[in-house]
Amino acid sequence: MTGSERRQQLLNVARALFAEKGFDGTSVEEIAARANVSKPVVYEHFGGKEGIYAVVVDRETQLLLDRMVSTLHGGHPRVMLEQAAIALLSYVEDSHDGFRILVRDSPVASSTGTFSTVLNDIASQVEHILAQQFAARGYEEKLSALYAQALVGMVALTGQWWLDARKPKRDEVAAHLVNLAWNGLSHLENKPRLLG
Repeated sequence: MTGSERRQQLLNVARALFAEKGFDGTSVEEIAARANVSKPVVYEHFGGKEGIYAVVVDRETQLLLDRMVSTLHGGHPRVMLEQAAIALLSYVEDSHDGFRILVRDSPVASSTGTFSTVLNDIASQVEHILAQQFAARGYEEKLSALYAQALVGMVALTGQWWLDARKPKRDEVAAHLVNLAWNGLSHLENKPRLLG
């Protein structure tokens, strides 16, 4: 096995273990044992558990971010909302181990950590789109950040729930998310007030 093949093998093994047991529950010994190598091989390639974990998280973060950001351009806002919901749910479906790694040690509700950083990056993209839509409709553009966080959070929390539930099917979940978000957004009040 070449050095790059060995490195990829170690990443695949570590990714599966981190998804299954989390960072704290995984050891270099387990990674080495599952890969049928000695511990020094893991240290040689990654310097230790922290190093291999950082590479796994970086790759998953980039994969999710690329998927999400690539859907947020052009077209009607509702279509973009649909595409964003499907992109996140597709990532959960196709890369459930990666999603588990991102949310296990950095849950959606956390204000720090890898997953919250990814969500903030996505929300920033959504904010720009919403600001344009708000301006066109006479709403306060400065509120686009609040609405972007709400939309991204709604989809991310639903994705976290759907990771284990897996019912209904992905497109149906996306349709319900869009239904709630879009019908709520399409009847948005310019100056909302609490009734109580």
